[in-house]
Amino acid sequence: MFMSFSEMIRNEVLSWTGVSEKPHRFGGIEINYGKKEPGHLHGDKLVDLPFPKLKRDELVNQGLVKAHHILPESGWISYYIKSEEDIPFAIELFRMQYDRIKNNESK
Repeated sequence: MFMSFSEMIRNEVLSWTGVSEKPHRFGGIEINYGKKEPGHLHGDKLVDLPFPKLKRDELVNQGLVKAHHILPESGWISYYIKSEEDIPFAIELFRMQYDRIKNNESK
């Protein structure tokens, strides 16, 4: 059965405890953990996630992601999915966010 890139990412991320999805206010699908948004997907080609500015700068400087396509000076990043090989890192980015939010809530 064929699955879109978005479905591949969502199937994994939605299997994590406390994660849900809803339509994003600017289009696409918003992923939520409790009342927080770890990130959102725009179709099958773009994932946007908010990181602390230092982590965002590290990811951008390593060439792993791009500064956000609309808010480049913010902590948000954009990760462009070009092929199925990009899916594991997209999931890893969501996992980084999930773990960060979960750890902050337990403090």
